[in-house]
Amino acid sequence: MSDTTLPLSSGGTSEPLRFHVAEEPHPPNGTLLGFWLYLMSDCLIFACLFAAYGVLGREYAGGPTGTQVLELPTVALNTTMLLLSSITYGFAVLEMQRNRQKPMMVWLAVTGLLGAAFVALELTEFAHLIADGNGPQRSAFLSSFFALVGTHGLHVTCGIIWLIVLMVQVKQKGLILANKRRLMCLSMFWHFLDVIWVGVFSFVYLMGVLP
Repeated sequence: MSDTTLPLSSGGTSEPLRFHVAEEPHPPNGTLLGFWLYLMSDCLIFACLFAAYGVLGREYAGGPTGTQVLELPTVALNTTMLLLSSITYGFAVLEMQRNRQKPMMVWLAVTGLLGAAFVALELTEFAHLIADGNGPQRSAFLSSFFALVGTHGLHVTCGIIWLIVLMVQVKQKGLILANKRRLMCLSMFWHFLDVIWVGVFSFVYLMGVLP
């Protein structure tokens, strides 16, 4: 609540008129709860993509199979980078809780670089597949593969952009409460993408190379 005073003139006399203006309260942890709800909706999107791949993942239409086009060594390196980025973000959160801005920014930068390397390797994999004539239009298997893996890569790209924006905000305003809340939301998002990728790596790549 806040008091607002306005002048009130009556018969040449000016008297203050006070009334209360209700302020919109910000409930504790309301942002984090809302973000959890968003992540649940994102889970539904990935669940549909996993289901589509489960149905179409063996429909090759005379084209290449997973064993012929999926390269486990490259994907294993990619997986390592993304999992390491989750660890480095955890270090950034620890530094944030200690109000140590500079070390936190270093760990955030390392996280962003690892995420960028992940996206770069994924785009390289896509470019090689398309150059060999194995684009998403080649078969139902490749369509579902590009849809699932590409959607995850798009999420990581958005996470990197979000990370850069937050680093700029922290640089300008410091570790204020709002920035800490945003960093925690991004932490949830980043770890969520790691969990999804473990599913992609196991379901698409490991199982895909089986005859």
